[in-house]
Amino acid sequence: MGRTVGGVVLLLVSAFMLLGFIRSDASFAALNTMLALAISVALPAVGGLALLRGANRAERRGGTRIQQLRQATIESEILRLAMLQAGRLTAVEVASTLALTAEEAKATLDALVTREVADLDITDAGVLVYTFHDAKHSGDKHTARGLLDA
Repeated sequence: MGRTVGGVVLLLVSAFMLLGFIRSDASFAALNTMLALAISVALPAVGGLALLRGANRAERRGGTRIQQLRQATIESEILRLAMLQAGRLTAVEVASTLALTAEEAKATLDALVTREVADLDITDAGVLVYTFHDAKHSGDKHTARGLLDA
């Protein structure tokens, strides 16, 4: 928001200065006038446009960051839920617990399967069950040994 306001202010200053030059009796062919125009009109205009362009980029990147943070939070909550459910979840359980649509829950769970965080199983009735191996065996962590001791 600050970049946008700053950019608009600089463009207004530039326009105000240009209006002043147009209403003056200064000769636009004189070197002093051209230098004054460059400093008082062109520089603020370029700065204002640069600020507005940067603000637009920041808004687009910010939206992506917010979406990434939201996705990471959803995945974290799914893993927490998997710990509570002995490492096995369905898309319906995730959707109802996390207030997601069924499609969004399934897409997130499928992404976790793709990244090999979870495995996909199917019941005899055809229900997809997402199994989180680490969450399923988290109770065994007290029996852990060093890799070289195994």
